[in-house]
Amino acid sequence: MNTAQQPPGLHRRPGIINMLARQFEQANFYLNLARKYGDLVYFKLGPVDAYLVSHPDDIRDVLVVSHKKFGKLGQQLRGQILLRAMLGNGLLLSDGDFHLRQRRLMQPAFHRERIAGYARVMVEYAAQMSERWRQLPHGVSLDMAEEMRRLTLYVVGQTLFGANVESDADEVGRAIEELMALFNRLISPVHILLDKLRPGNNDRFRRARGMLDEIIYRTIKERRASGRDHGDLLSMLLLAQDEEGGTGGMTDEQVRDEAMTLFLAGHETTALALSWTWYLLAQHPAIEAKLHAELDAVLGGRLPAFEDAPRLRYTEMVMTEAMRLYPPAWLIARTTQSEHELRGYRLPPQSVVIMSPYIVHRDPRHFPDPLRFDPERWTPEAKETLPKFAYFPFGGGNRVCIGESFAWMEGVMMIATLAQRWRMRLAPGQQVTATAAITLRPKDGVKMILEQRKQ
Repeated sequence: MNTAQQPPGLHRRPGIINMLARQFEQANFYLNLARKYGDLVYFKLGPVDAYLVSHPDDIRDVLVVSHKKFGKLGQQLRGQILLRAMLGNGLLLSDGDFHLRQRRLMQPAFHRERIAGYARVMVEYAAQMSERWRQLPHGVSLDMAEEMRRLTLYVVGQTLFGANVESDADEVGRAIEELMALFNRLISPVHILLDKLRPGNNDRFRRARGMLDEIIYRTIKERRASGRDHGDLLSMLLLAQDEEGGTGGMTDEQVRDEAMTLFLAGHETTALALSWTWYLLAQHPAIEAKLHAELDAVLGGRLPAFEDAPRLRYTEMVMTEAMRLYPPAWLIARTTQSEHELRGYRLPPQSVVIMSPYIVHRDPRHFPDPLRFDPERWTPEAKETLPKFAYFPFGGGNRVCIGESFAWMEGVMMIATLAQRWRMRLAPGQQVTATAAITLRPKDGVKMILEQRKQ
């Protein structure tokens, strides 16, 4: 065992320099570290010892085999403080026994029978968007990233809150966009240095969060008073009882934290997966044609239903490959709770361990010609050859995203609904680049021109 030294990496560079480099290089900061130094890299991130882990076997060790030795990030990094201010102690940030209890309470909301009901809502809203597009002037350009955010916001609003939130949807959308933009600004090292001179962003952050809180707590109060099961996720949260642990139901604050987490994560990540899917399909007409052929054969011009999902194999493969190249949740981080050995090195307690699907998904050891968009990588035979954590867009282990089945169904249903009616073409002259903060977003959107298909 090599106890005398750290793994290879940035041993002499101050943590603030690395934070600045990460700010300007985005996801490529980590990608370049992995390419230069290998599967385990040491560096300082601000005041914290950080380790970048990029081999599937080591990621499996952290997320599955030795998961009890790792926790979610505490208060070491400013981004975590701001995330906690947004999401409270929801599933994304809670830890230990409390996390297990909350997950147990929420799991029934994502059972197969519930997902089938949600699929109808997904298709209904996608069909409404398609009809709205049909009324637009021929050749009009739309920001597909904005369109997908609006679409998934309506879906998560309906499936989470029912009809009560629909009238607030545009205001909720603006507040969420404000929170995301402010989060990116507030974690920048430049802003941290100037924080005391420019307090306005902090005030805007609190106002946007307060508006969302007002809507969520108002809805919780109305639901408590009615006592009815509306068949949505919020009803599940309010009616859930911890019979196994004997600790009863959730407080209003706990329901708020879980609802906010599902709201933000549930609409943002799927919207991005869809946005990147349209972007890639527009550049690969042969793949788009194969997708259209499957949709025509399976659906015959009708809207998709939950029961169609197993037959929309190529549609799912397209989405899988889009999330390989552009995983919305591009970075996963844990904190060592105690000393842990990895690759012959000792990682001390309270170190940050960083794992990036963006890096691993682009590793030529697992994906030859990794920058090529190729859904055929995801045939059942090809998937069998991959290490378990060569692909992990939803994380893994006991903290795997609880909404994974919801996200897959939503993505497949929306691609099927929209792609059977439309071709999306990139508007001329734009450069689409990824920007990495909480999620991996197209920096200035994805401007596209719609072409209606003839069937």
